[in-house]
Order: sequence, then structure tokens, then C-alpha cells
Amino acid sequence: MEHAVPEPPPQREPPADPATAATPRLRKKILLLAVLPLLVSVLVIALAVRFQAQDLSSQERALVESAYLASKEAELRGYVDLAMSMIGPIYESGRDDDAAKAEAIRILNSLRYSSGDGYFFTYDYSGRCIVLPPQPELVGRNLWEVRDRNGLPVVQALVARAREGKGYYRYVWNKPSTRLAAPKLGYVVGLERWGWMVGTGLYLDDIQATLDQLEHQGGSNIRVTMGWIAGIALLAVVLVGGSALALNLSEYRAADAQLRLMARQVVRSQETERAHLSRELHDSTSQTLVSIKLLMDSGISLLQRQGQPVPDTLGRARLRIDEALAEVRNISHRLRPALLDTLGLPSALKQMGEEFAEHADLAFFLRRRGSPDELPEAVKTTLFRVTQEALTNIEKHAGATRVDVRLIYLPHGVRLTVLDDGAGFDVAAVRRDPHRGIGLRNMHERLESVGGRLHIRSRPGATRVIAEVPASALRHQG
Repeated sequence: MEHAVPEPPPQREPPADPATAATPRLRKKILLLAVLPLLVSVLVIALAVRFQAQDLSSQERALVESAYLASKEAELRGYVDLAMSMIGPIYESGRDDDAAKAEAIRILNSLRYSSGDGYFFTYDYSGRCIVLPPQPELVGRNLWEVRDRNGLPVVQALVARAREGKGYYRYVWNKPSTRLAAPKLGYVVGLERWGWMVGTGLYLDDIQATLDQLEHQGGSNIRVTMGWIAGIALLAVVLVGGSALALNLSEYRAADAQLRLMARQVVRSQETERAHLSRELHDSTSQTLVSIKLLMDSGISLLQRQGQPVPDTLGRARLRIDEALAEVRNISHRLRPALLDTLGLPSALKQMGEEFAEHADLAFFLRRRGSPDELPEAVKTTLFRVTQEALTNIEKHAGATRVDVRLIYLPHGVRLTVLDDGAGFDVAAVRRDPHRGIGLRNMHERLESVGGRLHIRSRPGATRVIAEVPASALRHQG
């Protein structure tokens, strides 16, 4: 005959104080009101600084480029004036013969500057190349339709400037020293009588490198500034949050201590109710069943003396009474073993383990080490319940053949270990599953209520449930 273990009546929790419940929310709102405006202000400042820095960088780039181009234009005019001063006497002599032009071509071909990248070129107004020292193979060819990599008609544009008398033009052309295309600024003048365009150009890749370096340096400065702003913002947030934590730390500690006290009170109330139910079952229900058993024995004896047969139903009822009496005593013992209160934790663990071993048909061993100091009532009860829950889990799930319980009294506390050789389980998966691990959570909460810790290590063939209560918690419980 099976009976469910009577559960103690649920403990009613005191209603939450609305003011107490609202306090954490109010603190969070105050903290947000302090932090959010700070973060918004820092963000606005950062954006303003970034915008100003980018604007200053753009202005600096434009000024440097403008000054550089102005110097290059002046340099180009000087080179072209120098070239014209050398061929000017020939042109101004009024000669238009081939010999005069050949002499001018020879002079222009001989003029070089800037380590070979500076040279003079000449085209006629139809686009035929006359002087081009870096590429002599193009001399005599018509380059009117030549375009640079940006699609600009270079020769046409230079000739147009020459027809106007003189002018500048920016384009892309191969640099002799690197044989790579590079930006170039050209300056040309026109020799109207000969129909020539004479000019030279300076490559601008060095200014591009300088501008890129300025842009990189400006970007680096912006990143450093933004880093400082972010660091200051983070420091401010940390200071505000730290101040809030410092102000509320004592309250959190008090609340945590109060929760622990409430948990201990709940456990104590449950154990008190279990002890009460155990006594009621032993003193009342058991006595009633014993009285019924004696009455049935008396009735059976009377029938036998009168020579009348004893009904089978009466005999079966008599057996059921014995089973019910044994079950009630078993339930009473599980609710609150008397040995726990009279002889202490080791004796209670030994009795529970031997009964469990007989019922589950496995080997049980209890080992005790250290000085068996008297433990506080709450700690004894907690360790007993943890062992009881562990044995129940072993019977249900482990399929073990041996269980070892070790109770060790240490200078720094007490440790209880329940070791079995069963199948083991995935501890992390059981803890994550809301529908499993209720027993493990109960053990964990019970130990937390007395200041203890629960450790579980499991693998196939060895599962350890370790419950530890430090000496500081024992003194606090005492």
C-alpha cells in the first residue's frame, strides 16, 4: 500500500511593500536621468568637435593646395620666360626659314630641369608634335586627338591656351622618372607667326602626397581627440555609476541579508511543520492503526475459538493494516527522522543510507573524518535534506550499484560528498532546462540559505554532489 508523503501547508509570503518595491525603480530612473544627459552632451560635443576638425582639415588642405599651385605657377612662368629669352632673338629676328626653326628646336630640346622630369614641349597649332624630349618617337606625329586617363583632350586644350597668348592647364601625363601617369600643371605661350605652342609642365604628385599626409595627420588627430572624449565620457559614466553603487551598496547588502534570513525562516518553518506532521503520524495515526490491528486480531482469535472459518477478506485486511502501519512509520521517519534530533547528523545519515541501500538494492558506505563538532540545527537539517535529495536522484536516474557518503569536519567548515558510480548526466544541460533539475535547484537554494555552496561534477561512472558550509556561516547560524 503506497501513500504520498504529506506536504506541509504552503508558507504565505508577506505582501511586498509598495514603497520598497518602487525604491529600486526610482534609483534606476535617477541614475538614468543623471547618465543620459551626460552621454547626450558628450555625444553632441564629440560631433561638434569632429565637424570642426574636419572643416579645419579641409580648409588647411585647400590653403596648402592653393599656395602650392601658386608657387608652381610662378615657377612655370619663370621656366617658360627663360626658354623664351633663349629662342626669343631667333623669333624676333623675323626669320621664318627652316634653319631658324631648327635652331629653336635644338635649344628647346637641350633645356632640362628637375632631374629630367622638367622639359619643354612644342606643338604646332594643328597638333603635330615638334619637341618632346622624353618621347622622341612621337615627334612629327599628329597628337591632336590624344586624351589623358580622365578623357581630357590635352593637346587641343594646350593649343587653345596658346592661341589666347598664354595660359595654364591641368592634365595627366606620363612622368619620365617613374614611367607612370601623374597629375601635371602645364603653362604654354603661343608663337603666332610660326603657329607654334611652346610650354612646359610640373608634375603634382608630390603635392598629392603632401595633401594625403596632411589628411592622414588630420584624421589621426581627430581620432585621438575622439578617443579622449570617449575616455572622458566613460570615466564620467563610471564615476556616476560607481557613486550610485557606493550609495546603494549598504542597502543591497541589507536586502541580501534579509533575503537569506527569510530563506532560513522558510526552511525552518518547513522543517517545523514536517516535525509536527511526523509526530502526528506517529502519535495519532499509528496508534489508530495499531488499535484497528488489535481489534482485528481479537476478532480473528474469537472466530478461531468458536471453530468458525476466518474469511479471506478479513485476513487480507489484516495484512493491509500491517502494510499501512509500516508505510505510516516510514513516512513519519522521512518527514523528520528522530535520530537527527537525538543522536546527530552522522547517525541519521547512516540510518537513511542503510534503508536506501536495502530498498534500492545497492551498496552504501558512510565515512566520517575530523572532529564531529555539533552543527547548528539549520545546517544539520540542510545537509540531511541534500543527502536525501541526492539519494532520491540516484535511485530515479543513475542506475548505480554503489553510493559513498563522506562527512568531513574541517577547520574551515564542514563538507558533505555523495558519490555514486551511475550513468552520470550533463550538469549544464540539466541546469538550463526549466523542466528538469528541480531537485538540484532545491539543494542549491537550501545551501544558500545557510551560507553554503553546492558543487556538482558528473561523468559516466562517477557523479559527485559536494555540499560545503564554511566556518563563518556555521558561526553565523550558531
